Amino acid sequence: MMHGQRNYRVSRYVQWVSFALFALGSGSAAAASFACGRARLPDEKAVCASRQLSELDVEMAVRYQMLTGLVAMGTRGDMQDEQQAWLTTRRACGGNEPCLLSAYRRRIGTLKDEYAHLANRGPF
Repeated sequence: MMHGQRNYRVSRYVQWVSFALFALGSGSAAAASFACGRARLPDEKAVCASRQLSELDVEMAVRYQMLTGLVAMGTRGDMQDEQQAWLTTRRACGGNEPCLLSAYRRRIGTLKDEYAHLANRGPF
């Protein structure tokens, strides 16, 4: 892929993340990347009850979705495995908000690092 196409994909990624974060910030109710009406587990309920956790959940989900759209199919399977492992970690926090905040911050940091590595490796 040509350099211009790579820049376009990176630009689209940034636009989607920015839009999602703007949309989240403009609402008055907490929003998560999953249906809060179906939240049953303590970690899910805690995310839905906390604006900060909800915002981190949406940021993490957007970053994950956009990143999986930029990688080769074989890498997506590895990323799905990592995401499932992270969800297990989140569940282990239960309703403990500091634990959940830490888990989300680590996961978002990992996704940012993976994106930076991918962008540096280019082209897409």
